[in-house]
Amino acid sequence: MQINEFYKHFCEELRQNRSLFPYYKLTDGSLSQQNFRKAYFIQRLEYINCHIKTEKNPVIWDCGCGYGTTGLFFAMNKQPVMGTTLEYYSNEWQKRCDFWNKFGNTTLFSYQYANLFDQKIEEESFDYIILQDTLHHIEPVEEGLKIFNRALKKGGKLILIEENGACLLKRFMLYRQRGNKRVVSVYDDVLGKEILMGNENIRSEQQWLKLFNNNGFSLVEDSLKYIRFFPAFYFKENNLNEIIEKEQNIWKNNRFLREKFFFGLNMTFKKESF
Repeated sequence: MQINEFYKHFCEELRQNRSLFPYYKLTDGSLSQQNFRKAYFIQRLEYINCHIKTEKNPVIWDCGCGYGTTGLFFAMNKQPVMGTTLEYYSNEWQKRCDFWNKFGNTTLFSYQYANLFDQKIEEESFDYIILQDTLHHIEPVEEGLKIFNRALKKGGKLILIEENGACLLKRFMLYRQRGNKRVVSVYDDVLGKEILMGNENIRSEQQWLKLFNNNGFSLVEDSLKYIRFFPAFYFKENNLNEIIEKEQNIWKNNRFLREKFFFGLNMTFKKESF
């Protein structure tokens, strides 16, 4: 199933199942707002899809899978994915299966409610690990990266999908929201204990590079990608691809704009050693 077809079905699911709102707002607001969100969603999914080679039946772990949308996309393309989450979203899973079973086999995506630091992950058991809006929640982050390094096979890859921690607007918004309190302790009702969690502890390109390089990873060549620069009102009915192309030209040619004004940051890292 191609991404555009998956997106069309996903929007129909959102119209039928309002419990997925407000996490997903793809079908709400003006046409400009919808296309603005569509561009972000599609570029992130395209990035993950492009960096995973499914020809050799890889073993994939979607850590912090949330509602399981990425896992469902791969399931619709006959690729098994294991997901883990610490979110309340898991109670929506049966409704999602009822919808997506019309288009493919949802059992190819399996998930469990689990804390990364409690799991017994076998060494070198995954070809790919997906971390989408997840790593900024994992604390202590270096311990998490060590676990991911051990879990990856030799030459395995970790796909990082994040918000840009150097974006000036995002930094301002987060400071108003949580100040400098970047790590918090929360009580998990399911696990029955306190756990540490990053409080939207997003980082910049350079900060991520330093963390990964210090924990046995190297950046995959040409994998860096920034997304979302123009605000919603730039998007019209038929200019989505044009806006995306303009944004890509901007970040590739202007380091200052990409670091300070782009909202999304995608990077892929390869396991080197540990």
